[in-house]
Amino acid sequence: MTFLKKLVANWPALLTGLQETGLMMLISLFFCLIIGLPLGLGLFLVNPKVKRQPPLFYWLFNFIVTMIRSFPYLLLVIALIPVTRSILGKAFGPIPSAVPLSIVAIAIFARLVEQVLLDLPTEISDLANSLGTSKLQYIWHFLLVEARSGLVLAFTTTTVSLISYSTVMGIVGGGGIGDFAVRVGYQRYEYGIMYVAIVIMITLVFILQMLGNTLAQKLDKRK
Repeated sequence: MTFLKKLVANWPALLTGLQETGLMMLISLFFCLIIGLPLGLGLFLVNPKVKRQPPLFYWLFNFIVTMIRSFPYLLLVIALIPVTRSILGKAFGPIPSAVPLSIVAIAIFARLVEQVLLDLPTEISDLANSLGTSKLQYIWHFLLVEARSGLVLAFTTTTVSLISYSTVMGIVGGGGIGDFAVRVGYQRYEYGIMYVAIVIMITLVFILQMLGNTLAQKLDKRK
């Protein structure tokens, strides 16, 4: 059987893998945005560099975020199987696989959000204080507006990282394009099929990175 015939025969499985990856990514990025962004804002607002007296909140959540980011991802997925089962009633499949992926996404994005906000000029805080803004007004009209370009890049970086993390979700039956590359390509010695899956993943990363960079440039107020 020629390579083209093999590719055609495995094309439905490849499309299924792409759909599974897309489902895992959508779920994890949703929770990444609605939890990771507020967590990153909170870490910034109580950071010792911003607030003179570091509260317990910062050190506690800083420890949790650092621990999750430094935890070997494959072992994290395995360790969270009981937690995933207790939440969803099952631990295998694309949706359960989104649980550890979401946790990692939240930790990565929260840390990046904190760093982006720490890089903002201190004059922004001084201006907000001089205008007598409330905490909510300071966050909404000053921090998020001034940091929007950096936040888009942070979200893009998180998305690209999650594509890499999602490739190992086959270990808990999550499927995905990475699982397809290993199971159909590598394990069956169909290296051509494996390389096609790899090229697709690289192309997805390239497209997402370019879209993120373009949007960030348009939102950059310095240009």
